[in-house]
Amino acid sequence: MPNKRKIISSLFWKFFERAGTQLIQFGVTIALARILVPEDFGLVALIAIFINVAAAFVQSGLNTALIQKKDADELDFSSVFWASLGIALATYTILFFSAPLIADFYEQSALTTIVRVLALTLFIDVFSSIQNAYVSRNMLFKKLFFRSVGAIIPSGILGVTLALCGFGIWALVCHQFCNAFLAVAIMWFTIPWRPSFKFSYSRFKSLFSYGWKLLLSSLIDVVYTNLRGLIIGKFFSPTDLAYYNRGDTFPFLIINNINTAIGSVLLPSFAAVQNEITDLKRMMRRSIITSTFIITPMMIGLAVMAKQVVLLVLGEKWLPCVPFVQIYCCMYLFYPIHTTNLSAIKAIGRSDIFLKLEIIKKICGISLLVGSYFYFRSPIGIAYGALASAILSSFINASPNLRLLNYGYVEQIKDIFPAFALVVPMGAAVYAVNLIGCPLLLEIALQVITGVIVYFGLAKLFNLERFNYIVTTIQNYKKK
Repeated sequence: MPNKRKIISSLFWKFFERAGTQLIQFGVTIALARILVPEDFGLVALIAIFINVAAAFVQSGLNTALIQKKDADELDFSSVFWASLGIALATYTILFFSAPLIADFYEQSALTTIVRVLALTLFIDVFSSIQNAYVSRNMLFKKLFFRSVGAIIPSGILGVTLALCGFGIWALVCHQFCNAFLAVAIMWFTIPWRPSFKFSYSRFKSLFSYGWKLLLSSLIDVVYTNLRGLIIGKFFSPTDLAYYNRGDTFPFLIINNINTAIGSVLLPSFAAVQNEITDLKRMMRRSIITSTFIITPMMIGLAVMAKQVVLLVLGEKWLPCVPFVQIYCCMYLFYPIHTTNLSAIKAIGRSDIFLKLEIIKKICGISLLVGSYFYFRSPIGIAYGALASAILSSFINASPNLRLLNYGYVEQIKDIFPAFALVVPMGAAVYAVNLIGCPLLLEIALQVITGVIVYFGLAKLFNLERFNYIVTTIQNYKKK
């Protein structure tokens, strides 16, 4: 079982890796958004739908199987690598010849070449997937920090330079490709794993027996997640899709830094205690309580400040994305429940349950998507359908753990309730700052300061255990 210090250290480094990458990427995105038009971002988002589906095939759930397997060795890693490389080749071939059909579907002839270029990242994904599995198994998250930051800076400079030189959508394409390539290249020189010319069918079969359920789950999730973008891009416009996707940028910057960092550390940590139900439940509770306490005020604060933030960062031409920012903020409130419950289910080896949950959630989600599309006939209506699906999915994800770990949805809601209670007065206080009528930059600064003081002041006033835990953990970590 990993000790507390190692878990916290891994969590910090994973957070710094995500935060550093996302903050730099955020700056690059701001620069590109001010130079390029929304339609360019929308067209890349259309292509990403198909690339993401193909990437799900390439990873095949096998990287997670490598993390979950306690005694995975060099033969396991090499077997997964060569199998994934074969899948990448087959998938790229399909995308290459399907590119004209994709362009015809969206009535955008320029997409053919772009699809074929971006699809080359599938081969990069093979290396990245195995490297990430190696890092996660050994909790070497410090190396991910230097990898991600080292890749995003030069790729960002390249993207902005090309945009300034008038390359349009190709600035976005080159930026994405360069970032993926550099990330893998840096890890090649910083971790000892290398693919060997070994392949064991029996090892691959054993790992795939666990991973195929995660593959199918991932595939269902990717198709479902991108289905909204496909519908918006097809039945509305690439510009509408750009607003929809850009609405995800700000809350995703927060949730991806915190929740992804937590999720990356949770799986190997949970896997180490998968046979100790009491320890696993205790770690789950701590994860949900702590992550919710951190994420909730950020999401609500951003939802209240959405208009001001978009005006300051992206400019007036991106104001139509404000309602999407607010909806995404509400969606991400439930992600700590999603991440923790699913990590626990994967850690104990129940990929069969994981798959069943994905099927149930997607049936419900597609029903809500179809209903919201026909009822609202607008991108904003589709977004509200996604919010309803996120709330319902949090209940579905938690339901098996009542039986498996004696930690059900009702108990989880009780654990996160204090954080939800505190954000009500905090959100009201942040909104009240709007009434003062300050210059934009000063108004945002006052809103942030007000939110921090009210939220943490109330936590201190009511002596919340989760607040004291975070303070004590930070203090103890600094002393060691």
